[in-house]
Amino acid sequence: MTVVGKFESSGFEILDSFVDESELSSVSTDLATSILGKNRGGFRNADKKFPSIKRLVNSAKLLDQAAKYLVGNPCLVRVILFDKSRHNNWSVSWHQDKTIALSNKVELEGWRGWSKKEGIYHVQPPLAVLNNMVTFRLHIDPATKDNGCLRVIPGSHQHGLLQSEQINQYVLENDYLECEMNSGSVLVMRPHLIHSSAKGSYHQSSLNSRRVIHVEYSSYQLPRGISWA
Repeated sequence: MTVVGKFESSGFEILDSFVDESELSSVSTDLATSILGKNRGGFRNADKKFPSIKRLVNSAKLLDQAAKYLVGNPCLVRVILFDKSRHNNWSVSWHQDKTIALSNKVELEGWRGWSKKEGIYHVQPPLAVLNNMVTFRLHIDPATKDNGCLRVIPGSHQHGLLQSEQINQYVLENDYLECEMNSGSVLVMRPHLIHSSAKGSYHQSSLNSRRVIHVEYSSYQLPRGISWA
């Protein structure tokens, strides 16, 4: 059953204490075996690198929750681990997530800007595809203003896909929210909700990493000849 009401109007919601402590502990143990190089903010295809993340993002609990935001059965389409810390620190300007990752390149009307990253094809699909997607941001660590929590502009997904100049103007004219999150909480959002994050300030009182598992699910039926990467 599709979620209506507040989520559809705002484009996001927060599920507090959604991921169990045992699941977080398992992920943290897996991540402890990997070292990020300097200026590298995370891992693409994290579900293929860490067994605990693969189990979590394919769990019935997450798939059942994803189904509430989609019109069909959810399919896992992308998993990225972001690890922001004082050693790997960055800011992200206001933007919409407009691209998807696919198995191969096919010329289709309305599918634009094909590129290849780490051997995977990426493209900006029509709005109908993004309207049938939902993003879960699973917080391994607390996210605060000090360590660069996500900022969102409620309702901005309702204006379709905007150019960078339009996004900048929209930001000037609308208020944003800073989504401070507890460990184990999930921020659910439409991909094209306008969002950003600041660099972590990492004062002595906030030296912790801000690790987030970014998960995308979709119920969109891709055209024949291509599949999700």
